[in-house]
Amino acid sequence: MGRARTIARRGFLIGAAAIAGGVAFGVWRFKTPYPNPLLADLPEGAAALTPYVVITKEAITLITPRADKGQGAVSIQAALIAEELDVDLDQVRTEFGPPDRAYWNTALSAEAVPFRATDRGWLAETARGAMAAPMKFLGMQITGGSTTVPDGYDKLRRAGAVARETLKATAARLQGVDLASLTTERGAVILPDGTRLSYRSLAAEAAQTEPVAEVTLRDPADWQLLGKPMQRIDIVAKSTGTQGYGIDVTRPGLLHAAVRLAPQGAALRSFDATRAKAMRGVEKVLPLPGGVAVIATSTWHAMQAAGAIVLDHGPSPFPPDMAGHWQALSESFDSARQDSRFRDAGDVEEALAGGADLEAEYRAPYLAHAPLEPLNATVLYTPERVDIWTGTQVPRFVQRNVAAITGLRTEAVHVHVEMIGGSFGHRLEDEAVRHAARIAMAVPGRPVKLTYSREEDMTHDFPRQIAMARGRGRVAGGRVEALDLAIAMPSIVASQMGRQEIPAPGPDLQIVAGAWDQPYAIPHYRVTGYRAPELAPISSWRSVGASTNGFFHESLLDELIHAAGSDPLEERLRLCDHAPSRKVLEAVAEMSGWGTAMAEGHGRGVALCLSFGVPCAMVVEVSVTPDGIRLDQVHVAAEVGRVLDPVNFDGLVKGGVVFGLGHAMHGEITYRDGLPEQTNFDTFRAMRLYRCPEIVVRGLENGDRIRGVGEPPVPPAAPALANAIFAVTGTRLREMPFDRQIGFA
Repeated sequence: MGRARTIARRGFLIGAAAIAGGVAFGVWRFKTPYPNPLLADLPEGAAALTPYVVITKEAITLITPRADKGQGAVSIQAALIAEELDVDLDQVRTEFGPPDRAYWNTALSAEAVPFRATDRGWLAETARGAMAAPMKFLGMQITGGSTTVPDGYDKLRRAGAVARETLKATAARLQGVDLASLTTERGAVILPDGTRLSYRSLAAEAAQTEPVAEVTLRDPADWQLLGKPMQRIDIVAKSTGTQGYGIDVTRPGLLHAAVRLAPQGAALRSFDATRAKAMRGVEKVLPLPGGVAVIATSTWHAMQAAGAIVLDHGPSPFPPDMAGHWQALSESFDSARQDSRFRDAGDVEEALAGGADLEAEYRAPYLAHAPLEPLNATVLYTPERVDIWTGTQVPRFVQRNVAAITGLRTEAVHVHVEMIGGSFGHRLEDEAVRHAARIAMAVPGRPVKLTYSREEDMTHDFPRQIAMARGRGRVAGGRVEALDLAIAMPSIVASQMGRQEIPAPGPDLQIVAGAWDQPYAIPHYRVTGYRAPELAPISSWRSVGASTNGFFHESLLDELIHAAGSDPLEERLRLCDHAPSRKVLEAVAEMSGWGTAMAEGHGRGVALCLSFGVPCAMVVEVSVTPDGIRLDQVHVAAEVGRVLDPVNFDGLVKGGVVFGLGHAMHGEITYRDGLPEQTNFDTFRAMRLYRCPEIVVRGLENGDRIRGVGEPPVPPAAPALANAIFAVTGTRLREMPFDRQIGFA
């Protein structure tokens, strides 16, 4: 395996530069910073203080370039800047900013190299640093991988601090006072005599001040915002129904569109739109790649007409029924399809030569993303420029792809990023925007909003990967001695990046993520990934490979611990060789009262999964009732280095628990004749309020790096629940969804 040898992370430089009449503070760069993208359309009298801060006489605007899909990304990014800029959140406005290389994600490289998150050796650190180079040069402005906080923690605070100190230097120059005598408070520079000079009054002059490159960040003990309970910027709007999303965009003269699409991968031979063209409100019917679009005077008219179109299409290229999908996975456990073996400790073959004490097969189904806001995009096309209003996690991909479709220069494609009503990975795709661009080209000069029906959204989703695992192991003397886990799934990265025409060389780390990298020192320990052939097209789903592999790994480990006759939590603690992971296990043990007696018909299950650098441990408590298994309580602890917003942290973890449990209990997408059988929320079921348990959360701060927590609570949820059900019923659940085998109260 090739190992990166150059460009360590510490090779990044911190600097600043004045650009074209505004102030632009570059934060992270190798040799030169990217130009400040805010200067291109900067109004007269405004100053762009870094690519993240714009100040005019009227307002202070903070640029928060990571997409907000309900996880609070806008608020935490704003707080990181505001903490050092010395403003309160009620003093600022926020914007997502334009698509630009300057907003490349510095944290993505950590998940792109085959080193365990617990590996802090020279080679691992060098490889992570080296991977940051292509991330920058490709301008990977992507929201995903729980990277919003790790990406912005240093970058955004430093940008705020540089802007603050430059404003102070401006005030010192204008007033003829010593810089050291100045302080700041709530958006103003305070002179020695107590006079307040607002940042807004200093903005124009700041462009003429040499940027202050050397800054000192506040000690966390002095934080005014971070680390303290915060009210999210969007909470009032979302609580009152006034928050705008992409689906709410309106423009003068707006037309509406809907699509009727053939099954994914199927060739569209022809279509009959006779009925649709005669329906009320219909203005145009036009072909699209793989389908047909209707342009009408309202969304309702467009959807009704789209539903009346008859498609003649060929078969889907993947197996027509689920038996074929599972068979393809089963046949992939073959040396010819081996993709990786990053974990191979001891001698598994020798340890299991006398036979395994346990052998088991586990299965995880396809799952839809199913956000509440269906796919949508509003596009205004003219021969000179195109404007796009949509919620997206990949604005630069959107810009590039629409430029290719329209034939315009990239600079003529303007992407206006909107708030997203849920994603779970769905908005890492841009198929709907591509369709919307083609539709808009048919009516130049008129804005068109494409809205997918719920059924088109769900049946043309790129779902979570289907996966299968086979495990075996050996125990001796009450201890787990050998664990051998083989995992087969199609490549998520190849499928997703293939739609962006980006090659995905080498092994796909997601095939084994959440399994090979777990913090256990089992003497004989092997995890092998097998790349199944392409089946249904798949994409990143909240926690990606770990969403299935956490279930596989922790179920197998729990079964082996039971075979050894040991306590599930105590044996995990004995095996754990990573101090922060041990602490989360100890935390959930204390929180849940692990080891105390439980009433008849009650049981507990535990699971630990380290994903995205975050060890997350969970204890689920269940009870048997006449109506089925009832989920009573969940205790969960996660180590993220530092909790920046305790309120949002609590909400994100609880949301991840509900997401993981609900899908483990009920969720699946099954295919028949190339189309998903589940088309709406009546058949693709999630957690219901009456089934939701009490959830108790604890955030630990023992790690030495800042991590994100949007995804890590998902992987341990399914195995913790399955292990709890085994504890109380003696039934092992090795396939999701669980309601195929048991009922829930």
